Amino acid sequence: MPKAKSKIQISNRRASFDYEFLETYTAGIVLCGTEIKSIRAGKASLADAYCYFDLHGQLYVKGMNVAQYFWGSWGQHEPARDRKLLLTKRELRHLRQAVKEKGLTITAVKLYVADNGYAKLLIALARGKKEYDKRQTIKEKDIRRELDRSGY
Repeated sequence: MPKAKSKIQISNRRASFDYEFLETYTAGIVLCGTEIKSIRAGKASLADAYCYFDLHGQLYVKGMNVAQYFWGSWGQHEPARDRKLLLTKRELRHLRQAVKEKGLTITAVKLYVADNGYAKLLIALARGKKEYDKRQTIKEKDIRRELDRSGY
C-alpha cells in the first residue's frame, strides 16, 4: 500500500524576499528522536536559519528551531541546536567553493517530510538582494495580484 503524500512543509518566506536563489539542493538532516516527531507535528521554524561549514568541512544548519515534543518529558532535545546536513562530497565541495566567493551564502528555504518518512531540508546558494531589488519584487507581486483580480 503506497504511503500518503506528506502535507508537512515549513517554509522560510523571508528568505525569498531577502535573497536571490542561484542554486537549490535537497539535504538530509541528522535528527534525534523527538525532533522528527515535532517536525511531523509542524512545530518547527526556519525564520533565521542559515548554513555554515565547520573546520572539518561538514555542513550544519544554524538557527532552525524545532520545538520540544509536547507529548513526553523524558529525553527531550535542545530546540535551537545546530544540525548536521547530509549531502554528497561533490555537492559539499561545490558549495564550499561558492561560499568563499564574496556575497554568497547558503540559506534554508523549506523543511518537509519526504515520501519515505525522512525529514529533508531544501537549501539554496543565495546572493543578498539590494534595497532596489526588494522594491522591484514588491512591485511585481502587486502587478501580479492586480492582474489576478481583474481576470486576465
